[in-house]
Amino acid sequence: MPSMRQSYTVTMPEDPPAATFPFLKQEMRRKSSMSGSVLVSTFVGLLINQAKNSKSAQGLVGLRNLGNTCFMNSILQCLSNSQPLRDYCLHNAHRRDLNNNSRTNTALMEEFAKLLQTMWTSSSSEAVSPSEFKTQIQRYAPRFVGYNQQDAQEFLRFLLDGLHNEVNRVMVRPRGSSEDFDHLPDEEKGRKMWSKYLEREDSKIVDLFVGQLKSSLTCSSCGYCSTVFDPFWDLSLPIAKGYGEVSLMDCMRLFTKEDVLDGDEKPTCYRCKARRRCTKKFTVQKFPKILVLHLKRFSEARRTSKLSTFINFPMKDLDLREFASQCSIDAVYSLYAVSNHSGTTMGGHYTAYCRNPTSGEWYTYNDSRVTPMSSSQVRSSDGYVLFYELASSSRL
Repeated sequence: MPSMRQSYTVTMPEDPPAATFPFLKQEMRRKSSMSGSVLVSTFVGLLINQAKNSKSAQGLVGLRNLGNTCFMNSILQCLSNSQPLRDYCLHNAHRRDLNNNSRTNTALMEEFAKLLQTMWTSSSSEAVSPSEFKTQIQRYAPRFVGYNQQDAQEFLRFLLDGLHNEVNRVMVRPRGSSEDFDHLPDEEKGRKMWSKYLEREDSKIVDLFVGQLKSSLTCSSCGYCSTVFDPFWDLSLPIAKGYGEVSLMDCMRLFTKEDVLDGDEKPTCYRCKARRRCTKKFTVQKFPKILVLHLKRFSEARRTSKLSTFINFPMKDLDLREFASQCSIDAVYSLYAVSNHSGTTMGGHYTAYCRNPTSGEWYTYNDSRVTPMSSSQVRSSDGYVLFYELASSSRL
């Protein structure tokens, strides 16, 4: 029955009642007198066993397109398959943070959690409408009012920021202080800067998605090196130019490549007290549990152009330790979701490829349609936003 293999949008209860199949009881009574009843009961039994044995049926619910909202649906499906964020919502742990904060603005987090709960507990094959969620995200970020096509990565940034603000554990942010950490060793300075950040921004969203970048500026005249530590929610990677295949590691190396700042870009050296030619380099001081990598396919100067370069990104064992500020840091990741953009900037479409956190199987999410796929199909020239999890976290 090959067609049954495609019907994964139906979520069956663990022990389906007889009422689920009203003809089952009647057919079982007649099986001694009707030869066809055996076939019917066998067929129904197969359906029940498939549902009971297929935990992957959970979470495989499509989202209705409300009018050019494929960008939103794609990101929502990627976040729905982010297991720690999903569990945070399914277990209602977010309500504890909302209640502790006694905030009035909680509607975005509530609607997001309600949507994920519906997607993971629905026993219907019908796609879910995210209209109530859309109402709240456009209240938080008015740029999403209406039904124009939007950029998926920009939507992700606004959404995570909005969710974070509503479940931030910090009730009153401290006033900014001008503490000088420049005299400290870099590792200690990085820890101090991270602690300062958490004094203002501390939530489950930060726990999962935020890392720390180290920027090193070295004066070519005196050799003085100044360092700055900044939080990041994702990394926007330039696409390496070249013939043939481009790897994700090529893009990471281009992002962290040492740049020369000269001419009008010359900064002022802290030691020389004058503008000097300097070199600048990025390294990762703290890797997040969930690493979001944004492939810069769209031209910043001309939004009408798009790079369709095929980027070979690893499904597992993405080892980023060479980009770490310090040695022996845990930085090996596994891919679990991709937001794809097909077509052009004038007429494009977003979909998502996600690995179900329960079954480990991959699925295509195309608005209201959810279909199984092979892991060999995940890599394509449409890959736009990549979601990785720390491999050592065992699904965090």
